Amino acid sequence: MGIFEPYRAIGCITSTVPFSVQRLGTETFITVSVGKAFQIFNCAKLTLSLVGPQLPKKIGALASYRDYTFAAYGNTIGVFKRAHQVATWTSHNAKVKFLLLFGEHIISLDVEGNMFLWAFKGIEDNLVPFAHIMLDPKFSPTCIMHPDTYLNKVLIGSEQGLMQLWNISTKKKIFEFKGWDSPITCCVSSPALDVVAVGCTDGRIHVHNIRYDEELVSFTHSTRGSVTALSFSTDGQPLLASGGSSGVISIWNLEKKRLQSVVREAHDGAITSLHFFANEPVLMSASADNSIKMWIFDTSDGDPRLLRFRSGHSAPPLCIKFYANGRHILSAGQDRAFRLFSVVQDQQSRELSQRHVSKRAKKLRVKEEEIKLKPVIAFDCAEIRERDWCNVVTCHMDTAQAYVWRLQNFVLGEHILNPCPENPTPVKACAISACGNFAILGTAGGWIEKFNLQSGIHRGAYIDMSESRSCAHDGEVVGVACDSTNTLMISAGYQGDLKVWDFKERSLKSRWEIGCSVVKIVYHRYNGLLATVADDLTIRLFDVVALRLVRKFEGHTDRITDLCFSEDGKWLLSSSMDGSLRIWDVILARQIDAIQVDVPITALSLSPNMDVLATTHVDQNGVYLWVSQAMFSSSSNVDSYASGKEIVSVKLPSISSTEDTQVEHSGELVNASQPKNATTFPTQDKQIPDLVTLSLLPKSQWQSLINLDIIKVRNKPIEPPKKPEKAPFFLPSVPLLSGEILFEPGKVSLEEKDVKDEEKQTNKARLDTPQSRFLYLLQSIDETDSYAAFTDYIKGLSPSTLDMELRMLQIIDDDDEQQEDGKRPELTWIEHLLDYFIFELSSRNNFEFLQAVIRLFLKIHGDTIRKHSHLQEKARKLLDIQCMVWHKVDKLFQSTRCVVAFLSNCQIHV
Repeated sequence: MGIFEPYRAIGCITSTVPFSVQRLGTETFITVSVGKAFQIFNCAKLTLSLVGPQLPKKIGALASYRDYTFAAYGNTIGVFKRAHQVATWTSHNAKVKFLLLFGEHIISLDVEGNMFLWAFKGIEDNLVPFAHIMLDPKFSPTCIMHPDTYLNKVLIGSEQGLMQLWNISTKKKIFEFKGWDSPITCCVSSPALDVVAVGCTDGRIHVHNIRYDEELVSFTHSTRGSVTALSFSTDGQPLLASGGSSGVISIWNLEKKRLQSVVREAHDGAITSLHFFANEPVLMSASADNSIKMWIFDTSDGDPRLLRFRSGHSAPPLCIKFYANGRHILSAGQDRAFRLFSVVQDQQSRELSQRHVSKRAKKLRVKEEEIKLKPVIAFDCAEIRERDWCNVVTCHMDTAQAYVWRLQNFVLGEHILNPCPENPTPVKACAISACGNFAILGTAGGWIEKFNLQSGIHRGAYIDMSESRSCAHDGEVVGVACDSTNTLMISAGYQGDLKVWDFKERSLKSRWEIGCSVVKIVYHRYNGLLATVADDLTIRLFDVVALRLVRKFEGHTDRITDLCFSEDGKWLLSSSMDGSLRIWDVILARQIDAIQVDVPITALSLSPNMDVLATTHVDQNGVYLWVSQAMFSSSSNVDSYASGKEIVSVKLPSISSTEDTQVEHSGELVNASQPKNATTFPTQDKQIPDLVTLSLLPKSQWQSLINLDIIKVRNKPIEPPKKPEKAPFFLPSVPLLSGEILFEPGKVSLEEKDVKDEEKQTNKARLDTPQSRFLYLLQSIDETDSYAAFTDYIKGLSPSTLDMELRMLQIIDDDDEQQEDGKRPELTWIEHLLDYFIFELSSRNNFEFLQAVIRLFLKIHGDTIRKHSHLQEKARKLLDIQCMVWHKVDKLFQSTRCVVAFLSNCQIHV
């Protein structure tokens, strides 16, 4: 186990696999693939409802039905009930390419033309398909669909341009359509009977009547590329939506047989899926650009407008940095987007606005990419000035200006910083002072200039008079940094020269020569250490105050991509194109841990709390999070959880936070398919030593057990019950306290009386058998040797019901000498309950709930326990265990308080 363990990935929305739509009750859910896992979104607000487990291979096809999700990965089909895999189908010998929900069956089709039919009922038991169809070897399937009202029939398109109609019940091919001399890419059924739409790679759409084999109308995309997705509107409007490989969505009017509107910048990549919601003017689209979007047709001109969307980076990120005390991550990618990701809630992730890019692009009739700023290569932020003015500065690829951003409003700032307008060269490095008032910019021409962030005014340049020309460095500036007191400014040139400047006077104080080219620097403000990366793959640490080299780290075998200091300055993290992430201890001057990942890391950032590490990787659009085991380990020795010089191979974090399953915000999906009164409780598999585990019940539920007497007094009626109205004279009645009328039964005959007396004696003989589920589960403990079922039951009871169950065991007639104490069943149940409390206290589970139940139990049965010696022994044992558990917990809390107090004193002295 290393210091950092994989946690989860954020910013992954979709992949190239078409999505699946299902409706549960009044809500619609969409299931999308994100590599080796799937996610389910609620379409009401596109909130994440559920995340599936990590699969061994990438998902190739998806289908969903109610609570079940069918995911094809490789030659295998996994069946999931919500996030738990309940079955695995392994009859295919080739890669499964398509899944089709067909009534109560699932049809799977692989690349070799094998089509299997799987029964939907009894999924857990039916692991073998009940039918198999083999297509022609010269027929390469590309799509499969079911025409509406066609019983047991499916349409299959091919790369050869042919289309076949099959009857899956008789396993026979009914008809083969000639095709359109172009490979078929997609096919969809229309609301009109016998009519389907077929999309081809030549950009043509054919609306065809399959009953008479006649073409009704055909359309042609104006942009180059194939037709990748189709969908018919079902809300009464005669519309057909088509998506292409260029990311354009076209809306066709079927009545007028012409193009109605075009959404040119719908997506940045090929559109993988389109779906019109049933009886709604809303279109859902998904693309390979890592986004899903909803479009609504409510404008006067009939053009769709963007309703809501979820998106991530469509190209790999280049720079990342934690923000807002580790709750958010700022990320800039090759897709020219500057984004803010939330580590806590994915719904809060968003892209920072660049001032109405879509409207300006539409007005100028150009693509949005031409108006967007070029990719960010470096940025810096200052949280201290978030509420006052722009607090983020970005440098862009091949751009001579730097831009500022107001993160409070998530928009591009009003100022543009333009260093050296006489000789403009691209800005390569930037830094914001600790006070948040100034921005320092370094250019490819060797200039370093200071700007005021509030006004955007130029505040001077840093010039080295010893250089051949009036500039800061004789070559490109690769990095700049400011100290914590606005005293020093540090800069590095590509030629290998490091310089320390007076921040206010802008005069040179000292310089070093490394002897080789410098490619990156990172400065830690609080300990004054500067880390540099050179072409010789060596990391050097300089003490800026003492003006000397203090550390040198070697070990990477390929180009070093990024560096990062921990918040306390004790660790230095470095990543390289050799796929390794190394952690160096600055104080011990050695490597303390190293991990190897399959995909090289391009950027990294450690949170201020040092608990989460964020990384980006080559050709990966997401941001990957790693959890620090040092924050949760009981050992204070680094060697106990670090691998030292040994490199450990680790897989990338998955979409879900655990390897098995992880449900996020799944309440919406569960409520849509389960009754609202269904109660579920998490199970605790591992017990942390010397700690207690809480029940996670609502606070009001277990506190009400303690205050039941007060609640009963508060709920006591103010007025006495009213006398009920008189019943008819021939029906004798008895008034009840509830106000209802109870009619007296007639006189019982002698025979019936004898029968009732026998029943009473029989019931009296059965006192030893449990009369309620409470007693039944309590008695079954001896048989199953498990308290879990009884614990789950009483946790689901209301406080008043649990109080009633305990009072049913209360002995009231203690003076009755007709029955001996040993024969009383109530004493047996009380003894069982005492054994139960002893076991649960020993395991330290459901601690706060159990304390409330024990208090109520002793309040009701305390007198009975005092009068019986064998119950007193059980009570003494319960008291000893209670004292032991409290002693351990209190001792641990005392040590924790001592540590906190010690750290607080250290901080005060510092």
